[in-house]
Amino acid sequence: MQRTPHLPLLVLPVLAAMLLAAPLAADGLRLAPVKDPVVAKECSACHMLYPAGLLPARSWSTIMTDLANHFGDNAELDAATTRHITEYLAANAADSAKQNHVVLRDLAPTEAPARITALPWWTRKHERRDRVAPAMLARAGANFKGDCKACHQDAERGIFDDD
Repeated sequence: MQRTPHLPLLVLPVLAAMLLAAPLAADGLRLAPVKDPVVAKECSACHMLYPAGLLPARSWSTIMTDLANHFGDNAELDAATTRHITEYLAANAADSAKQNHVVLRDLAPTEAPARITALPWWTRKHERRDRVAPAMLARAGANFKGDCKACHQDAERGIFDDD
């Protein structure tokens, strides 16, 4: 009768490979990209298409309720489109079950930052390492601190790998 190796011995190489690969995926942030065509069209008409998972639902709600003063521009939309986009952003926000909650770390439950760069997570990840110093941003071609695509080429696809 031939002996079959113990299951733990068969699983060990697979687990080792997973553990070795994990730091590579953990080096950057991965979020679901925007998949709704209305949201993609309207939001990317003027700026990068930010994944909804970069802010909590309360932030998106605040942003969407004052589109007449959207970071210095008038981005007003008809009521149905505004409602559709608001619902999509809330359903896919950082505090939804679909997202990576790391961006909410150290954010008080009552805080609703309007800018991704105002998140404690963002500040820790970027400014502590001096990754967004004005000279660094200029070299990367960024127009402002939240110009994610300047350093993260796949930002609109939700991939924020550390470079």
